[in-house]
Amino acid sequence: MPKQTSRDLCCRRQFGVLLALIVVELLAGRAGPAIAASRHYLIAGRVVAIADGDTLTVLDGANQRHRIRLAEIDAPEKGQPFGTKARENLGSKVFGKAVRVEVVDVDAYHREVGRIYLGERLINREMVQDGFAWDYRAYDKAGEFGGVEADARRHHRGLWADPRPVPPWEWRREKHRATSAR
Repeated sequence: MPKQTSRDLCCRRQFGVLLALIVVELLAGRAGPAIAASRHYLIAGRVVAIADGDTLTVLDGANQRHRIRLAEIDAPEKGQPFGTKARENLGSKVFGKAVRVEVVDVDAYHREVGRIYLGERLINREMVQDGFAWDYRAYDKAGEFGGVEADARRHHRGLWADPRPVPPWEWRREKHRATSAR
């Protein structure tokens, strides 16, 4: 066996500390979703709450609550024009129903980000198709929802009935500026 140097011992000690921290985080329940987000995983459960047009809560079979942000779309915020309608539209589709969530990420607010399926229906797509959400191009890398958004615009569905709808990311930025200016 080769002789161990002080550098080897230091690296081994650092690795041990890092491993111990990960174990503590996992046991505390704080690192689970973040580590799991490095790979896709599924959640099956019933929708028990609708926060807004792109955020809901699913209660899984183990009675664990999952706050889910719909992936690749962005719906009007509470207080923004069409925010209530977007929330109502999402609720009419999934509230109280059994859904399958394909989790693809965990966001900065510790919400699991996912694609919501009701049977074979992709609810994320339907929200854009109904005109109650934008295709969030920054996250829709495959460009999957661009066509249905264009169709909703062309037919003036949902928020596209407004001649100048404000995208939620711009509305949030303006709201933040107004709050910061105070």
